[in-house]
Amino acid sequence: MKFRSWFILILTLFFTAFSAQIKDPVKFKYDIKPLANGEYEAILTATMESGWHIYSKDLPPDSGIPTEMKISGDNIVPVGGTVEVGKKHDEYSEAFGAQIVYYSNSALFKRKFKLKDPAKPGTAAVEITYQTCDDRVCLAPNTLEFEKSVSPTGKIEESKTAETAAETPQKDSASALITAAADSASTASAGAASIQKLDPKNLKINSLDFNNPLTDCGTVKEKHSENYWTYLLLGFLGGLIALLTPCVFPMIPLTVSFFTKGSKDKAKGRRDAIIYGFFILLIFVLLSVPFHLIDGIAGNIFNEISTSVWLNIAFFLIFLFFAGSFFGYYDITLPSSIANKSSKAEEAGGLIGIFFMALTLVIVSFSCTGPILGSLLGSAVTGSSNVPMLLTFALAGFGLAWAIVFGLLALFPQALQSLPKSGGWMNTVKVVLGFIELGLALKFLSKADLVSKTFLLKRELFIVLWIIITIGLILYLFGLIRFPHDDKKPKISLTRKVFGVAGIGFLIYLIQGLFPSERPKLQMLSGILPPINVSYFHKEGDGILGMHPSHDYFEAVQLAQKENKPILIDFTGYGCENCRKMEEFVWSEPDILPILQNDVVLASLYVDDKEELPADQQTKIDMGGGQMKKIKTIGDRWSMFQQVNFNNNSQPHYVLVTPEGQVINTPVSGYMPKEDFKKFLECGVNYYKSKK
Repeated sequence: MKFRSWFILILTLFFTAFSAQIKDPVKFKYDIKPLANGEYEAILTATMESGWHIYSKDLPPDSGIPTEMKISGDNIVPVGGTVEVGKKHDEYSEAFGAQIVYYSNSALFKRKFKLKDPAKPGTAAVEITYQTCDDRVCLAPNTLEFEKSVSPTGKIEESKTAETAAETPQKDSASALITAAADSASTASAGAASIQKLDPKNLKINSLDFNNPLTDCGTVKEKHSENYWTYLLLGFLGGLIALLTPCVFPMIPLTVSFFTKGSKDKAKGRRDAIIYGFFILLIFVLLSVPFHLIDGIAGNIFNEISTSVWLNIAFFLIFLFFAGSFFGYYDITLPSSIANKSSKAEEAGGLIGIFFMALTLVIVSFSCTGPILGSLLGSAVTGSSNVPMLLTFALAGFGLAWAIVFGLLALFPQALQSLPKSGGWMNTVKVVLGFIELGLALKFLSKADLVSKTFLLKRELFIVLWIIITIGLILYLFGLIRFPHDDKKPKISLTRKVFGVAGIGFLIYLIQGLFPSERPKLQMLSGILPPINVSYFHKEGDGILGMHPSHDYFEAVQLAQKENKPILIDFTGYGCENCRKMEEFVWSEPDILPILQNDVVLASLYVDDKEELPADQQTKIDMGGGQMKKIKTIGDRWSMFQQVNFNNNSQPHYVLVTPEGQVINTPVSGYMPKEDFKKFLECGVNYYKSKK
């Protein structure tokens, strides 16, 4: 008995030490407000951590998990339905193919009730079921219960259950699971490799020790900031391309020569040129400052822009306007008075004069750089929740490209002689950019189509339009069509021919996307094309990519023992958007799908499955503060199974285990690049095969 007590204590401390991994970003407060006519109002106030949200009760079928509030109890009669109060966010989800509504920061959920017998007291018990998500993962649906006593005089009192809980220290969702873990301690003598029978009150399987996997290969670290570096690279490439346009390229030798030849002190001239490049970088970074100020004043404005039908149509028209400028039909310029004032300020000399020289370059080159910068802006605004920081990185990359070129040429002016001469090739660069702008414009038109739920721009129609644009680009590169600033008889250089052949290859790549397939095609364009369910050929089929995974871990164990394969536990959910993205864009990859089909037993455990468990398997866990966690459904069971065994409650969450129930390598969570997921899979599968 002493040994058992010490074992339970150690197990309790173990779970407490690692409790930080369990996410609990939503807190609820329960209040009852007396109303007129003998009615009362039960109020649940939800407070969410930054970046997290919960869904509204009004969601389309087969999308997220709607928030549901119920009220019952002794001598209680509900009056009316649930009322939500808070700032709603309404946006289109490409993964669900539907318009979803959610709340962030805070929200109120209210239900009215009255006493069945006004002369007797009552107990108002409320139950709320909800799901919490951020832009990367969704947590398992959660069900909480609260109780308060109501006297006929209108006095609100804590119920006996709540009082008992209030006397105990507050516990988060992780430490509350210690009860379930401790209950399993009595089975420890069964051995680390034993597979325990399913018991909702004893879900802990001791052999599933995720902190001590059999191997440490395939570890995937979370990359929270990788998007920033992607935009820095995109900005850098955009800056290099802008340098090749007619607005900027002819100014490179003139500007560098000014610094290196305009002063008797060559060292000073080169130093000034480097400072000039630094000021160019600084100016482009400063262009992002207003977006940070806007985000500080109205933090949700960029989300509203990205989900607005009319603003996406506006972006579509703006990109068409940019394309017309690149084609040479007109120029986009800032008012000449701005450039004139900046040029006059150059006369100040010193650092101030150099700064205004850099500013003048940025202003006069706007007709070429404006559309490129506009493309970066449109991509960031409609593709991320942290628009200002992404723009800062993108603009920094853009300015860095210019700063490096001007700085290096100032240090090594002899390199100017190796630069190609200005000519018609610069206009070719502009026209090619015009075709790219046309293709990107369709992305915004598609977004508006999806948000408005018109679904007119199907995936195949989108591809056809891109095919037409690509054909136009190919014809231009081979000199079969011309634009206003092209030579009447352009010389088709080898470079144009190479890019023309590359265009033909891209055309062939696009054509394959017109034909139906069991797996999504054109993965390189995922995020640009409409989702696969917005298609002329889409039909709902059984299974996932032709696979039929088990939805019960213990059944998967039996199958794995029979087939001698490891088990891939996939903690997922019907309302998990990131889970769908993984299935469409990662699982479907040709070097991933065969592993899932042939080398593992797939156990997809849905943490939001609403099918109820048998009555004798249902239970409750005291969460503290009057909150009771119900284990009522299959989803509750797998959600709790995930938490007590892997100290994690986010989806998607992947774990590779042996048929004997031992964790092979470190589990991974969230949407991840194909390379990371492949590394995780191959590590576990190869290790298991080597030990068979």
